[in-house]
Amino acid sequence: MGVYETLFKFQDATSSYMGNPGTHPWAQGYPLTTQLPGGPPLPDQIDLLATDLKYPKATGEIELRQALADYYNDHYSAGITPDHVAVFAGGRPGILATLAFLESDVCIAVEETEYTPYYDMLKILGRKVQLIGSNEENRFRPGPDAYNVQPVESTERVFLLKSNPCNPTGVTVTGDDLKRLVEDFSGPERGALFDEAYEFYTDPEPESALRHVDDIDQTNIFVIGCATKGLQVPGMRVGWAIAAQKHIEIFRNYSSFGMGGVSRPSQIYVTKLLEPDRVRQARSAVCTFFASQRARYENGLRELGFELFTGNGGFYHWGKLPGGVNADAFNERLFKHQAGILPGRLCDMARRDRGPLEHFMRFSFGPLGPDSYDKDVEILSKCV
Repeated sequence: MGVYETLFKFQDATSSYMGNPGTHPWAQGYPLTTQLPGGPPLPDQIDLLATDLKYPKATGEIELRQALADYYNDHYSAGITPDHVAVFAGGRPGILATLAFLESDVCIAVEETEYTPYYDMLKILGRKVQLIGSNEENRFRPGPDAYNVQPVESTERVFLLKSNPCNPTGVTVTGDDLKRLVEDFSGPERGALFDEAYEFYTDPEPESALRHVDDIDQTNIFVIGCATKGLQVPGMRVGWAIAAQKHIEIFRNYSSFGMGGVSRPSQIYVTKLLEPDRVRQARSAVCTFFASQRARYENGLRELGFELFTGNGGFYHWGKLPGGVNADAFNERLFKHQAGILPGRLCDMARRDRGPLEHFMRFSFGPLGPDSYDKDVEILSKCV
């Protein structure tokens, strides 16, 4: 259940929903949905025709798929067409569909500390898992050789599941290290899913695995993106998968019986957000604003005694609580102030009781405006 476990506990304790006015939603993974300094405005309306109210196409409307292909080609020289794009109702359905359709002899390589829903997806699907060490010892930064994992029992092939930038740590693989990772999982007996929900949030500039894919049709590489984070519209529930045409055809068939397509009005809205000049401005504004927020909250948290391990991506701080308190006990204090963080144990892909992430937390500054900082630090100070 991940984040929702915390949200339900918060609601039970406060009779309020985290994110409502007056609350401090440090546990939640959504960005500001207002115009950022130096960023483009968010459209306040779209025009719909009667035909826009009909069923959408199974893999997404051609206008959105073309806009996405153009985006990745313009910024990463991806060499893709709309036939390499499938549209989903957010990023998570695209991730779940990819994992669900993997053949039975494939095991999943995933870092020990990762995005909370991965655990639930892998458990429900009954997937065999090989954990990659990502912990306090290596500062949640596995070296390149750590990804050279072998299949586990009764499996023969390996598929990497990785958020990049990592949710919750913000650690990001870029440049030559990302190129090597893509190459290592591009062979015929391997594959990888790069979850790039936080692509725009990488400092000093956004990065994508697609920069390093020569011919996606010759790989089992999947890149998942979404309008939720970089485009600042989580409520639109639009995500996408970039993959070989043969894989996109499977998604098209799946959508026809299992999803029914994605809201056409939402797709029209997101297509407007991908207009070339607009998205170029958004990439720069998101990166700049949230880098400044990351630095600001880093100073405040360190002064309060938090030991931080945060990378240079995402809109979270990943850190160890001071004074030996565990994250669940810390939340009990925060709830009294209408605030809450995500306990680190929920990012443990082994879900160990009293495990190594018991004293860690994910602190989200994504939905926080510049004017909330002083109050945030005041509450944290009282609870520390």
